[in-house]
Amino acid sequence: MRAFTYVMAALALLVGAQTARAQDAVAQFYKGKQIKVYIASTPGGGYDSYGRLVGQYIGKYIPGNPTVIPENMAGAGGNRLAAYLYAVAPKDGTEFGIIFPGAVLDPLIGTQQVQDDPSKLIYMGSANVETFLCILRADAPVKTYEDVFKTPITLAASAAGGSTVDMPALENNLLGTKWNVVKGYPGSREISLAVEQGEAQGNCGVGVSSIEVEHPDWQTSGQFKVLVQETNRGHPLLNSLHIPLAYSFAKTDEQREVMELAYSQEVFGRPFVMPPGVPQDRVAALRKAFMEALKDKDLLADAKKQRLDIDPLSGEDVQALVTKVYSFPKDIVAKAKDALVYKAR
Repeated sequence: MRAFTYVMAALALLVGAQTARAQDAVAQFYKGKQIKVYIASTPGGGYDSYGRLVGQYIGKYIPGNPTVIPENMAGAGGNRLAAYLYAVAPKDGTEFGIIFPGAVLDPLIGTQQVQDDPSKLIYMGSANVETFLCILRADAPVKTYEDVFKTPITLAASAAGGSTVDMPALENNLLGTKWNVVKGYPGSREISLAVEQGEAQGNCGVGVSSIEVEHPDWQTSGQFKVLVQETNRGHPLLNSLHIPLAYSFAKTDEQREVMELAYSQEVFGRPFVMPPGVPQDRVAALRKAFMEALKDKDLLADAKKQRLDIDPLSGEDVQALVTKVYSFPKDIVAKAKDALVYKAR
């Protein structure tokens, strides 16, 4: 028994020494370096705020304490950045980025030709679990979600593959709504301005956290109204305000399955990703640093000031979810892919 105890103690010391050596190697690699965190949106929107917030704090939790520099790389609903990280970025852990959750699903059920395979990207984690919704100008000619089955409403949106196109397309094709989507706005800030200036009557597929950043007075100003939640669960605040779920308007089990697949991107929330091929010790260090940064009291205080919801998922959990999504039955995948094709009316 005593010999067994000695063996176990020796093994524990060996494992501890190996872990310490790995941490030392990671610290030696990162010391004095600059890391870039790319953001798949234009400056000023919700994704930009999350990317810059994480970039501000994560460096102190990465061994070697490198300098972290944020840089915007908007385009193609997040697919431009996903393609860059997949094929171009150095695979040494010196570059990572925050992409749109739609870019994670696009090769599976999206409408764009993409140059990456999100199932092979390495996920650092997600900053929150998102809830998409439709927000309209108060003077839009509808009062309830049911009214959109009769009255066309013009929405501002980004590119195909982004949630601002995918969500209204899904509802038009499955449920029979009459959303008229105007694509081409480069980011959430530009979409928001288009709605404010009357170029569009609203936008859908926008996250609650983005609304909190861009329209902090959305509940009190009287300028906007939330028409529907595009989710199968609902956000606690919006549920308490009796904002309906688009999911509840599905009429068949098949429609509900298709919507569940499309909505799975919400669980990714704000996904931070690395290129494939980053050494495993650096992956582990960056994942750990990501979760520690999102528990930092100063980060949480800054997030509160900026009205950013912090509800992190670990890199391992996000990676497992991506693997699960990419194993959905082929017939449901095919139907979801067809349902997300926006057809101009």
